[in-house]
Amino acid sequence: MGAISELLKDVALPKMALIEQRFDDTHLPVEAIPEILQEALEQNAVSKRIFPGMRIAVTAGSRGITNIALILRAIVDYLRSKGAVPFIVPAMGSHGGATAEGQRTVIAAFGITEESMGCEIFSSMETVLLGPAENGKPVYCDKYAYQADGILVVGRVKAHTAFRGPYESGICKMMCIGLGKQKGAEVLHADGFGQMCEEVPMFARVFLEKAPIIGAVALLENAYDQTREIVALDRDEIMDEEPALLLRAKSYMPRILFDPVDVLVVDEMGKNISGDGMDPNITGRFPTVHATGGITAQRVAVLDLTEETHGNAAGMGLADVTCRRLYNKVDFEQTYPNSITNTITEVAKIPMVLYNDREAIQMALKSCNYIDRANPRIVRIVNTMEMRHIWISEALLPLAEANPQVTVLSSPAPFAFDSEGNLEDLGGKRI
Repeated sequence: MGAISELLKDVALPKMALIEQRFDDTHLPVEAIPEILQEALEQNAVSKRIFPGMRIAVTAGSRGITNIALILRAIVDYLRSKGAVPFIVPAMGSHGGATAEGQRTVIAAFGITEESMGCEIFSSMETVLLGPAENGKPVYCDKYAYQADGILVVGRVKAHTAFRGPYESGICKMMCIGLGKQKGAEVLHADGFGQMCEEVPMFARVFLEKAPIIGAVALLENAYDQTREIVALDRDEIMDEEPALLLRAKSYMPRILFDPVDVLVVDEMGKNISGDGMDPNITGRFPTVHATGGITAQRVAVLDLTEETHGNAAGMGLADVTCRRLYNKVDFEQTYPNSITNTITEVAKIPMVLYNDREAIQMALKSCNYIDRANPRIVRIVNTMEMRHIWISEALLPLAEANPQVTVLSSPAPFAFDSEGNLEDLGGKRI
């Protein structure tokens, strides 16, 4: 036993109970999504912009959007039914290690391949200069998308993790940062997130004026990451309609119903879950001062990376403590390009690295100040996309029992660690 283990050995961890948090679960039946999507496109003015023989680029981003492969395939099938020739372009700024092959790999992990989509995928980091934005900054567009006869932008609308404004994560951002590739993303991030709320719509207007944008498909999800709305937008509707979509998306968001807490334990993080690995809108740990929300947790411990993140650990710096399992999976070639592009170094910093899960949680708890150490308030989640089932310590049970949105599913039990000191149910295997 080393000095660290000796210092932490007497930190007692509380018993934890599994609970269910309930939010509005209105959503579209998965089997009906293709028909709903195609009907939305057909009834919108964007359908009048599609002609036989047109080569139309369809965007695929780097986020873990529910049903995205099904949605993109339905769009491809619809475009083909109109006589167009669709193809897919990765639209994810600098993600995927800022390489063409890396971006192809990212979308392949979501089931987006040429075989599954039934069309070609053109992945490149080459861009075309569209022209200057109103503030004089250059606006770039993916070369293959620009050379198409039309671009159909597909993206999820939701709250951003680093700034607030009428256009956050959504269609406009997918254009100017996603289709802007590394070069465009770098330009937009150069002055920090304080300018983003003004520059995203400013750059988007250049895309609408200079690039062959024909329209968009906006996706909204409910608190359980199920597809709640699919909205087709003509190119002339995007700027007017997106702010209202964002407000609806924010109203659907889940949250942790216990606030404040002493320690938040996150089983896994990754780029497929959030741009910051763990959604700050849930954890309350934001990479900039330009956004707020989520819970107040004195310490955050994160224990693993998802397989889908391919070693990209951007966001680990928003945690206080981690363990060697996560650290050993970090690929800095995948992680650092985000910070190089967006100028935020905090997300790529390395938290304290403890030997195993037990010591990581013990360290998080030991480093808290002014708490009831005999009855600490701990919340444990699988990741920031899974908010239905979470664990809470005994200290929070009275709040859970008094909350009509919460059902306690199990009696309090000790953390279950294996012989190596790691959680036996990491990732919610008991759920």
